[in-house]
Amino acid sequence: MSCSNCRNGTDGTPRGCKSNGNCGVGGCGPLTVFDWLEGVALPTGQTAFDVVEVRFKANRKGFYRRSSQLEIQVGDVVAVDADHGFDVGVVSLRGELVKAQMSAKRVKDDHEIRKVSRKATQEDIDTWQKASMREADTISKSRKIIRDLGLQMKLADVEFQGDNKKATFYYTAEVRVDFRLLVRDLAAAFGIRVEMRQIGARQEAARVGGIGVCGRELCCSSWLKDFRSVSTSAARYQQMSLNPQKLAGQCGKLKCCLNFELDQYVEAVSEFPSPNTKIKLKEGRAFVFKMDIFKRLVYLNAPDGVGNGPVAVSLEDMKELMAMNERGEYPANLKGFVQVDEPDEVDEVYSNVVGQDSVTRFDERKRSRKKRSGRRNQGKRRPNSDAPKQSTGGAKASQGEAKPNGDKPNRNKRRPNKRRSPKAPNSDASS
Repeated sequence: MSCSNCRNGTDGTPRGCKSNGNCGVGGCGPLTVFDWLEGVALPTGQTAFDVVEVRFKANRKGFYRRSSQLEIQVGDVVAVDADHGFDVGVVSLRGELVKAQMSAKRVKDDHEIRKVSRKATQEDIDTWQKASMREADTISKSRKIIRDLGLQMKLADVEFQGDNKKATFYYTAEVRVDFRLLVRDLAAAFGIRVEMRQIGARQEAARVGGIGVCGRELCCSSWLKDFRSVSTSAARYQQMSLNPQKLAGQCGKLKCCLNFELDQYVEAVSEFPSPNTKIKLKEGRAFVFKMDIFKRLVYLNAPDGVGNGPVAVSLEDMKELMAMNERGEYPANLKGFVQVDEPDEVDEVYSNVVGQDSVTRFDERKRSRKKRSGRRNQGKRRPNSDAPKQSTGGAKASQGEAKPNGDKPNRNKRRPNKRRSPKAPNSDASS
């Protein structure tokens, strides 16, 4: 990939790096190679290596021999020989570093290596782009054809040849698939030559790409070239829980990154005692609960009376306890060996205040203010002085003058209008 055809940009301007081709690696595509020998003159009498590395879609690379009359630089679009036509790709590496890449992939110089036909013309590039635009529609239609035929396979990707006359269909399958009818239907539907190629789950994830749980691009689609087998023992050495959902990657297999630091973990675990180790004490036996490789601690399930849970013992003390048991010495308990966690120093300048303040702290103040204002209004309300008072003769007043709340004012009763004259008391009330 180069900045002119960056999939993340428009009009030749990439959105990510903004380097516009000045980054030194020929673009922002994955698996880029930096030619650190560029500009270094060859020794006297030595000719330049005539094989170049060409990159195609989804990090597929190949080695092609160029003629001495054809001057090619990194980033040039070239047309190379292919089956029943030609293909178009971008030169990713040339010179002496190509020898190192060929040696890593076990490709010898005397093997049959196809040739670079020419530098791609504008017509070749237009045909290449038209073929690339057909891939998305071809994938959707091909998957429908596969479902109609009832084949137990999954189509992962489709790659058209640069001349738009051939396409390679990459698929995954758990069982052997007879796709002779499929090849016939695909050739009739798209009018091209069809090649079926089976790949594994890891190769599928590498071609499709994605973002891992770490937040970065998948290793298999960015820099990882060889896919080594990963076993569950790698997770056990690293003291990880055997949860398939957390240990599996985008491909559904165990993550390749489990092997990255496995050697260091194996070396560190070799210094620790076996998980089946038992320490004999006068109060009972202590069993190994877990190990902390980074803090170099061993957690023991102590017998009753020493603690409610596992206690931490340093690795040096653990070895001393094992040596005492071998000599026939049994300590009374583990109180003298328990590691006490020292409190961390509190930084008074930069303190963590997360969780100390509530999001609704201002709402509580508003509620309290409403309650206070309500109480104040209750104290200010007084019974209407214009209303007739109850007589002292002990007789009950009429229903309109009754006070069901005693001496408290009746809040539900509307206050009379001051502009109107007060009503006269009922005539049947006792004097």
